[in-house]
Amino acid sequence: MKAVTTQYGKVNVAEIESPSLPAGHVRIRTEYSAISPGTEMTFIHSRSEQPAVIGYSAVGIITEIGKQVTGLQVGQRVACYGAPFVRHAEELAVPSNLTAPVPESVRPEEAAFAGLGAIAIHALRVADLRFGESAVVVGLGILGQIIAQIASAAAYQVLGYDLNKDRAAAMKRHIVHVHDNQEELERSIPSVTGGHGADSVILCAGGPGEELINSSLKWIRDRGKIVIVGDLTMNFARGLMFGKEAQVLISRAGGPGRYDAGYELENKDYPIGYVRWTEGRNIAEFIRLLEEKRISMEPLISRIVPIDQAQDAYDQYGPSSTIMGTVFKYDS
Repeated sequence: MKAVTTQYGKVNVAEIESPSLPAGHVRIRTEYSAISPGTEMTFIHSRSEQPAVIGYSAVGIITEIGKQVTGLQVGQRVACYGAPFVRHAEELAVPSNLTAPVPESVRPEEAAFAGLGAIAIHALRVADLRFGESAVVVGLGILGQIIAQIASAAAYQVLGYDLNKDRAAAMKRHIVHVHDNQEELERSIPSVTGGHGADSVILCAGGPGEELINSSLKWIRDRGKIVIVGDLTMNFARGLMFGKEAQVLISRAGGPGRYDAGYELENKDYPIGYVRWTEGRNIAEFIRLLEEKRISMEPLISRIVPIDQAQDAYDQYGPSSTIMGTVFKYDS
């Protein structure tokens, strides 16, 4: 089967073996898979000798059910998330914990972003916001756009910020307070928050983090939270943090269960009474938001390209790129 691989900083479409089907897994014929630009471009640039298959968010049709799987059936469309099970590949074998049914009313192209959706939802859960509280979302790439949409759907007061004017303009379809200038953002925060400062700043940017985190410590209220989602360095001023008794938190992937072999590989779900929101339940919530039209991925899909054009798709993500979301399409 075809899969997108990377080696020595280059992207290739290679023929690899179809995956086996362990107990607790379902076999999926991939319809679409979505690129996660930040994670995947970083991985591509850091990969050297050994080829590796990339990707972690997709949608497709179940073609085979493994032993011990309940609640799913052959022919059903599901969204799925999580490397190394989910990849840019024609066929997947995925733990049923990492899937969510996709109703007919949801376009599969949008459901392909379920992995990024779960990551966005988990970031908001880490921020632990309540109805009416405020969040500044910094970095309005594909992940920041999803976070801001979901935060707005949850009735949080949302401010978006990105120096890229095109990204900021795209975000204005969904929220009122969007800025591409830091001075304007800093004038807006007091008026939106009643002069108290934001309850949370969610950082979806990457690179050197000292200046950005220090600025965020000024934007939040007393005992506010900063949630780091992007690949930022963790240098910041202790005095600013101490002055507000602020919390600086890391949001890891799509939620509880990620990187736990028991949950993922052995397909052992956590009891809902103890872990309300696992990564699998976050996937399902993202699909629900799409189904109820509370959020939309359609304006964020810049390109739908055949998997054979993978190299060109990644080449579009340069420093001045205006590409937002890219989806690979697979032959039926």
